Amino acid sequence: MPYIRVIQQEDAEGELLKIYNNLLKSRGQLAEVHKIQSLHPKSIVAHMDLYMCIMFGRSDLMRYQREMIAVIVSQTNDCAYCIAHHSEALMHFWQDRSKIDVLLDDFEQADIDDTDIALCHLARQLTESPNHADKERNIRILQELGMTDRGILDATLVIAYFNFVNRIVLGLGVELEADPGGYHYD
Repeated sequence: MPYIRVIQQEDAEGELLKIYNNLLKSRGQLAEVHKIQSLHPKSIVAHMDLYMCIMFGRSDLMRYQREMIAVIVSQTNDCAYCIAHHSEALMHFWQDRSKIDVLLDDFEQADIDDTDIALCHLARQLTESPNHADKERNIRILQELGMTDRGILDATLVIAYFNFVNRIVLGLGVELEADPGGYHYD
């Protein structure tokens, strides 16, 4: 149960009701992470603008890579809510639950390429210890693997964004919906 009051869809009025309806139309469902911000409706809009830009905007990262990074950051933070949501999104792209299970167990053993392994290392390292002495090494490895600086920036934005969202979810007691799937993933 959330630690703060949440305005449910059936009780929403005015600006909040419009925001909820827009989310239903654009994303397919209304997530608990949206509703936790119901006391500050403009924050939902700003949050979704940032999410859509980072996760769906033009990028040198593939969509699956962004979802993979989201899963690794969320796992590192022990955020079951975001692991569930973004594993579902990753499943949309990979179509292989066992591959996701291996990613969660030990990403170095997953059937992913060296660039994806390096992205997972960067996600874990920046989440666990953003001022770690080897941070430049992780970026240099990505550059040597052919990742553009824009791709590295976008990966870092995804990492930072999910650290932000994980803290909202964990800090305010956001509970997982009965069905974390069914959103628009493309």
